[in-house]
Amino acid sequence: MDVEGSIAREGALSRVQGAFVDVVDAARARITESFGAAGQGADGGGGRLHSAYIYGSIPRGTAISGVSDLDLLLALNTEPTEADRADAKSIEQALDRSFAQIDGVGILLFSARTLLSELERHDLGFFVACLCTPLLGDDLADHLPRYRPTPLLARETNGDLSLALPGWRSQAAEANTDNQRKALSRLVARRIVRTGFTLIMPRWGGWTSDLSESAEAFGFYYPERAGQMSRAATTGRTPSPTPAVLRELIDDLGPWLAAEYTAVHGEKTLRP
Repeated sequence: MDVEGSIAREGALSRVQGAFVDVVDAARARITESFGAAGQGADGGGGRLHSAYIYGSIPRGTAISGVSDLDLLLALNTEPTEADRADAKSIEQALDRSFAQIDGVGILLFSARTLLSELERHDLGFFVACLCTPLLGDDLADHLPRYRPTPLLARETNGDLSLALPGWRSQAAEANTDNQRKALSRLVARRIVRTGFTLIMPRWGGWTSDLSESAEAFGFYYPERAGQMSRAATTGRTPSPTPAVLRELIDDLGPWLAAEYTAVHGEKTLRP
């Protein structure tokens, strides 16, 4: 939190640890090579890219070499196309192959218009303004408000957990390798821990992206589920191939959390 009581941006390029500096530099270069220089599109003389951001443990300075992944967001001047997605996938694969320091690369694609839209003001807009660190181009956060840990922010960021559960169950049923189950357990656990934290965020009165701190804060308000949330945080950091871990997350903790979230904050505004 900043001195005015708003949520401060959590990352900075100055916090990137030495082991990951080359990774970030390579990401910047490959994005520019594939999408062109950041700019304002045809009217502003730029290419497809409006701006690029890095988020997660690397800009927070908490990344673990060989364990952490590289998370990027690209804001495009137009709505993403299949060609854009193919180029992003190529960048993901190239970076993941080139650097042993990272375990996986993920690139999110959105148009700048979507990120600045009223509908996304308290979801993707918050994500850019508070959880993403500028890497290329003009920072969209300059056009977004300051955010506080309110019930509105809680509802719009994570009030849709129930919509994710059926898809996770299908993926768990179809996963037949340890790597598939580990990847799914990581994704599900992180989402559940973050949802658990935003459930109590307005009462806690602040923000954190640290999984352990999130689980600890949640456990203060829901001691009967504290053990499960602590295990979810562990899985988010160290994914598990054990089917029982996925069952606990998807069939027990997840449904309870989705129902409690709706009761406390209501459901997220539906997207088209």
